[in-house]
Amino acid sequence: MTDFSLEPIRPSDWDAAAARHLLRRAGFGGPPDQVQALAGMKAADAVDLLLDFERTPTAEIPDSTFRKDIRRPPTAEERETYQRARRSQDEAMQQQLQQMRNERDREDREQLREIQQWWLQRMIETGRPMQERMTLFWHGHFATGYRGVEDSYHMFLQNEMLRQHATGNFADIVMRILRDPAMLKYLDNDESRKGRPNENLARELMELFVLGEGNGYSEDDIKEGARALTGYTFNDDTFAFEQNRHDDGPKTIFGSTGNWNGDDFARIILSRKEPSLYLCGKLYRALVNDAPGMPGRIEMRVVDALAKKLRDGQYDLKPVLRTLLLSRHFYDPTNRGCMIKSPVQLVVGSVRELGVPVRNMGAVNAAADLMGQSLFMPPSVKGWEGGQLWINTSTLFVRQNLLVYLMTGAGPDGGGDLGSWDPASIRVALDAATSGDRSRDADALLDLVLACEATPARREQFRSAVEALGGPLEGRRLVRALCLATALPEYQLC
Repeated sequence: MTDFSLEPIRPSDWDAAAARHLLRRAGFGGPPDQVQALAGMKAADAVDLLLDFERTPTAEIPDSTFRKDIRRPPTAEERETYQRARRSQDEAMQQQLQQMRNERDREDREQLREIQQWWLQRMIETGRPMQERMTLFWHGHFATGYRGVEDSYHMFLQNEMLRQHATGNFADIVMRILRDPAMLKYLDNDESRKGRPNENLARELMELFVLGEGNGYSEDDIKEGARALTGYTFNDDTFAFEQNRHDDGPKTIFGSTGNWNGDDFARIILSRKEPSLYLCGKLYRALVNDAPGMPGRIEMRVVDALAKKLRDGQYDLKPVLRTLLLSRHFYDPTNRGCMIKSPVQLVVGSVRELGVPVRNMGAVNAAADLMGQSLFMPPSVKGWEGGQLWINTSTLFVRQNLLVYLMTGAGPDGGGDLGSWDPASIRVALDAATSGDRSRDADALLDLVLACEATPARREQFRSAVEALGGPLEGRRLVRALCLATALPEYQLC
């Protein structure tokens, strides 16, 4: 029977398997020595180590890392040149100006690819996995796509904002999203003005960001919220409130009437009960179980308790996350190995857990795109639906090819060198798990790389495959065994 208790996990249940589960869900997994280090702590200390990541030093990002002037506003001189060319119908000048715009487009798209690769590298190398895991969660929650923004630096700024407040206060994040240039552009609020309010941001604030679709609001609430958000725009890289574009008339939202602005609109929404339930439901599906229909009727008891804690804490996230990640329910067997890894989780987790080389970050980034998750390019404002939709015959083929490439250097057309990567840490972990008994290597390897318990039939099948390699699991044979293990359907689960 599933344990629905939010009481802390019992000390007798805290072991390497539990520590590995925590690392995979609260981050992207970790190497065997990190798993053992956490298992050697008390569970509460292990959770705090991941959650209180501010104690772990991290490299600051220099202002010059990415160019912010690719999409800068035109100067007065440039605007005059554009206008003069149009007035005079100077085709040569207009063509030259168009070529300049095309070049900026190309440069900005190239910088977006650099930012994608930078974030993947950061997730792989970070000493703060929980911070990056929650940044990825918020990227899917407040989904913003580059194609609607067309400013790579604004995408970078949003990413940094979400990272800085990854486990902070949900209400604060909502307020910052209302001031985020990328979001304001993506949902066309920069064009919203008195007399012509754009409803996109108001609608998504209610439907997708704070309340959840259909949760107690009306079309009139959306229209009035859109009026409250008029004048919320940006100037270059910073938020700007343009009073002359703001509708300062009375507005009625959820029955409350006043001269509301966008901040008031958000506060009115956040004062209700629905946001805590909606957000905790999404956190549950992201960190505990995302099976169809989850959280179900019984699991809602867990969500209700977490939502109350969120409300009591004025939307502070850390107490809620700490309770969840330490709970017996989180570690219940039914909640282990029950979620399909997203492409980013697969890539980052495999590198972190197995110690495989990245080889070529551009190729890895392209593979994530083929698997259905291109960072900064969610399919819609709803983000990635995930779950079973991550897997089809095409994406599964790419997933397996990518893992073989990471471990061997071999691409889809063959080649590579099976001896190009030495999985020394895996061999050490196997020795520790089996006390040097090589006859138990196959079972130990499955326990090491799979998030769920392998069935007896799967264990027997894998033992036979390992025996066919014709010797102890060292060097190239161990790499081949890992290729077999990561090709199992169960490896796609976390």
